[in-house]
Amino acid sequence: MNLDALIHRKFPPIAQQYNAKDTILYALGVGVGADPVDPVQLPYVYEKYLRILPSQSSVLVFPGMWLDDPALGINFLKVLYGEQGMIFERPLKPTATIRGEYEVLGVEDKGPEKGAVVYFEKRILDDADGGLICRVHSTYFLRADGGCGSWGRPLPALAVLPERAPDKVIELATIPRQALIYRLNGDYNPIHADPAAAAAAGFERPILHGLCSFGIACFGLVRELCDNDPDRLAELFTRFSKPVFPGETIRLELFQEDNRWRFRARVVERNEIVFDRGIVRIR
Repeated sequence: MNLDALIHRKFPPIAQQYNAKDTILYALGVGVGADPVDPVQLPYVYEKYLRILPSQSSVLVFPGMWLDDPALGINFLKVLYGEQGMIFERPLKPTATIRGEYEVLGVEDKGPEKGAVVYFEKRILDDADGGLICRVHSTYFLRADGGCGSWGRPLPALAVLPERAPDKVIELATIPRQALIYRLNGDYNPIHADPAAAAAAGFERPILHGLCSFGIACFGLVRELCDNDPDRLAELFTRFSKPVFPGETIRLELFQEDNRWRFRARVVERNEIVFDRGIVRIR
């Protein structure tokens, strides 16, 4: 990786007007609407009384596959999401015109054989009044780019979960074509669709986008902790540890801590933890 090119990379602001079709497509991409007559799911996929999942902030004003820029020298097929989070100052609207601003916060070099971590922030603002809607934090794990050097500031480390039985468990199904739907939101990395590309990256078959798993979890948390009111979600953050394969079942294990919840998720079929050290804060 060319660390100097990454440090000096400029991101022009992006304006976006998104509509009901975009919001519905996102919800379908994270599995909402699997039961088309469920009154809990229908508001996210029907324009008559449309709601928006807060995790859609992950794909709004998307800056493109900028890590694939040849000037950065990154092995893009070896890139994975490490962490994802969002902190809301005000709720997202189901349709709106917004503006995105972007910044690389830092790079943490783990060593030549261990890879590197890039910390990235996207700020979403209301284009009408310039007010901040939310900050979206992404951590990218560059598995083939260690030895590049460190720079900037990392995001704070997430605390480990308590060693006790969870206070609540939520199971969320995925479908075999989940990644093929979700990729229409803008992440066209071939490891999510092309078996040959997935194999070249070390996977037995195409994997689900980390941000798709994140959105699936967001829906389950909004449904169970927010009385299905997405405006009540103030913060969501998690660390990805292993990929999910489309068609598997995600089980969220939640722990209540004062004014917030902590969580991890495991795939039921393999009994493997796929994301961990999660934080949920509710208004």
